[in-house]
Amino acid sequence: MNRGKKINWNLVLILSVFALIRPLMSIVGVTEIFGQPFTSLTLTLIISIIWILTVVAKKMESPIITLVMTGVFYALFAIILSAILSPIKLGELMGPLTNPFALVSVFITNIIWGGMTGVISWSILKVRK
Repeated sequence: MNRGKKINWNLVLILSVFALIRPLMSIVGVTEIFGQPFTSLTLTLIISIIWILTVVAKKMESPIITLVMTGVFYALFAIILSAILSPIKLGELMGPLTNPFALVSVFITNIIWGGMTGVISWSILKVRK
């Protein structure tokens, strides 16, 4: 059995890029306007709901793995975005790439996020069968 076929890689990429709205809102200052942690928590909730609804609507075979991989790719893209934009905005490299602990932490946090949304999606799909 080829497990790779159970993951829609295009969907993983689309959902992970969509989640970049969260760091982009911080970069452009929206987070400061509405305040922390409200903005980050609200955006995380909205992104989570969209991830869950998308996976459920598409009746994904492997919702947990799909959303865990979405979390992995989101972490990678957020780290890359930080590496590109922090020198432009701050004049020096800042963020996870400057701290190995933070780098690992970003991946672990987003793997857990993807796993939690994946379990919720899986549960909804099981109930709907």
